[in-house]
Order: sequence, then C-alpha cells, then structure tokens
Amino acid sequence: MLQQDSNDDTEDVSLFDAEEETTNRPRKAKIRHPVASFFHLFFRVSAIIVCLLCELLSSSFITCMVTIILLLSCDFWAVKNVTGRLMVGLRWWNHIDEDGKSHWVFESRKESSQENKTVSEAESRIFWLGLIACSVLWVIFAFSALFSFTVKWLAVVIMGVVLQGANLYGYIRCKVRSRKHLTSMATSYFGKQFLRQVSVFWM
Repeated sequence: MLQQDSNDDTEDVSLFDAEEETTNRPRKAKIRHPVASFFHLFFRVSAIIVCLLCELLSSSFITCMVTIILLLSCDFWAVKNVTGRLMVGLRWWNHIDEDGKSHWVFESRKESSQENKTVSEAESRIFWLGLIACSVLWVIFAFSALFSFTVKWLAVVIMGVVLQGANLYGYIRCKVRSRKHLTSMATSYFGKQFLRQVSVFWM
C-alpha cells in the first residue's frame, strides 16, 4: 500500500518481492542471511579499526583516509540497499520528481502470518546494534578530534558521522512509519469487526 505524507513529502511503500523471500523457513534459523549479516558489520567495524590503528597500520595519513572513506562508502551502500532489506525488511531512498521536488521513500516488508513465523530476532538485533553502536562511536570520534584540535582527522570523522547517521535516521523513519501503518491496519480491522458484531446484534 502506498501512503504519502503531504507535510514532509515522504512515502511508505511495500517492499517489492521482499515478502517472497524464504517464507517457508522455520523460525529456528536464527541467522537466515549469514553473508548479509557479516557484511553489515564488516565494513563499518573495519573502518573503525583502521581509524583507531591508523598510525600502526600505515605511516601515510592519505592512505588511511582513503581506506576509511572507501569502507564507509561500501558500508553505506550495503546497509542502505542490501542488509536492511534482507535482515529487517526495511529500505529507504530519496528521489527528485519532474518538478524538482525531493521525496523521501520508506519501504517496509508486508506483514503476513507466514512472515511472522520466519522473523529472525538475532538478525534484527545484529542490524540495529551495529547501526546504533557504530554511529555513536563516530560521534565520539568527532568530538575527540574537535577537542584535541586534530584538524586533519576532523573531515574523516565528520564523513563517518554523516554516512552512518544518514542510514540510522533513514531506518528509524522506516521503523516508525511501519509501526504506524500496522497500528492503523489493526485499528481498522478491529473497528470493522466491532461494527459487524453490532450490526449482527441488532438484526
């Protein structure tokens, strides 16, 4: 179902083809997408390790900076387009229409009785823990670089804050809107059931 918020030009849409993925797998499988789970953490953790151990890994600041930026960019793309869709059934992006107006689109996987049996709590924890913890670390790095007057690192950590924070913000918006949509669906369902019972009672 497509819903558009006229106040901030955002859209909620169902994630295409996502509901068809492995719906018959049992809930026992704690991690149904091990490769996605690995790369969800690999790029972001690697960027943090390189940032912390830069002086030990290489004497060249440029080499470390380029490596960190590449890792952050790979992480941003992977989390935004792949791991979020597979691990928690969410995805977001921004597009510009023909009038030059910006629209934020938030996707969420359709809820079904079959899907509820296959939701992986382990993957959900890995996804959100990695997303939040690494974003917080980059904020700490930014304050550390600011107060220690290490100007050369400030641009790198700011990029880390921006890329990690953008994904965190986007997925929080997806999660909030998904819950609002489910609440409205539940309210509508129970309202119809109530009216049906009332109509049956008075017939």
